[in-house]
Amino acid sequence: MARSRYNWVGLVVCLCYVLALLGNIMLLTAISVCSGLHKPMFIFLSLLASSDALLSTSIAPKMLSVCWFQQRHIRFESCLLQMFFLHSFTSLESGLLLGMSFDRYIAICQPLSYGSIMTNSIIVILFIFLLLRAVTLFSPCIILIQRFPEFRTNIVPHSYCEHMAIVNLAAADIRINSALGLALAFTISGTDLLFILVSYCAIFHAVFSLPSKDARLKTFNTCIPHMCIFLSFYGLAIFTFLSHRYGGQRIPPYVHIILADTYTLVPPMLNPIIYGVKTKLIREQVRKSLSTYQSLHVK
Repeated sequence: MARSRYNWVGLVVCLCYVLALLGNIMLLTAISVCSGLHKPMFIFLSLLASSDALLSTSIAPKMLSVCWFQQRHIRFESCLLQMFFLHSFTSLESGLLLGMSFDRYIAICQPLSYGSIMTNSIIVILFIFLLLRAVTLFSPCIILIQRFPEFRTNIVPHSYCEHMAIVNLAAADIRINSALGLALAFTISGTDLLFILVSYCAIFHAVFSLPSKDARLKTFNTCIPHMCIFLSFYGLAIFTFLSHRYGGQRIPPYVHIILADTYTLVPPMLNPIIYGVKTKLIREQVRKSLSTYQSLHVK
């Protein structure tokens, strides 16, 4: 019975992973091929798709090996590496969502300055900054974990190597590690979320100031895909964070695991679907690519 349960869990993980990979690869292909999509918003989207694919790849293969092949062992160094990639890519994704909200703010609130502000060089600089932020801010967490003299157990009560899940295993004072993890969560995700909300307050004010209802709907529709993505990402992140930090013994361990898995696997799967459904150019390019592939396959 337990074996069968693991097989079903592995099937769900595999489905999410395959859909995330295929969806984000198709999104990257559509954006690179279609010249009409070579705009700042879609450049951010292509960076987000790359981050989502790498985030899924950093955890899903090991989860599948656990569920299907019972390969539960992982080297300590590999565990730290997985932890580093996991938190770095989630930090990068948070920053990219902030960049996309900034793009929408400039496009709607300062349309005449859009071309001079949202240039390719600005996007490259912002991406490098977000990448360096993710790497430099989370590196101390890895160093502090390596300094633990010993651990109470080597059994990780999680589907992957998450920071607090590993810290809680240490047979030492973990207050510094816990405080650092909390500070990073507020410094990165909290700050990004705050600026996203501020930008959308300005966007909503500008949208509802438009005289025509059709103009308001058309402008607002350009923000819907991004709103859906950041709501799913931050909604799951906040819910998972609060349940893990303050749920204590009131929430069963398997609920923590399901929430954490949903937070890391579902957004990468949903993001290309949301933009594919809401963006006509992406739909048309994907349909064209699939038609070309089918015709070549038939020949």
